Amino acid sequence: RLMPELPKFDDEDLKSYGDEEEELALSPPAALMSILATQELLLENILECIPVGEFAVIQPLSDEFCLVLGYLLTWKLTLAFFKAASSQLRVLYSQYLRRIKSLNKLLYHLFRLMPENPVISGPTSEVPNKDTKTFFTEELHLDVK
Repeated sequence: RLMPELPKFDDEDLKSYGDEEEELALSPPAALMSILATQELLLENILECIPVGEFAVIQPLSDEFCLVLGYLLTWKLTLAFFKAASSQLRVLYSQYLRRIKSLNKLLYHLFRLMPENPVISGPTSEVPNKDTKTFFTEELHLDVK
């Protein structure tokens, strides 16, 4: 709820930026970037021995699972923030993320975390002719207890 409101403050400051030759970049909220930077380092330590193209097996409810989930949820917050921003601000934010290499790290992490076969395992007694359910076609429901 809060993330969509934050870009409004940067929109007001955007008017003070001139047309300078230097490529501008604007950081998303500092607290969010601080958390993301910490999570990137921790995730890199977990995934450092896994080359891109192979995937890491993360056991549910393990410390690694919680770290990966936190990292992905942080990116989800970041994307919610981007969605609420104007196109001018999105360009500045993306330049910042590109400059600090967060986008590169995200792709490296995703390609190490994606399973080779993203099919959801579970009861298959539903409709037999229905398309195969994958992690990319179904919405994830988290039960926080």
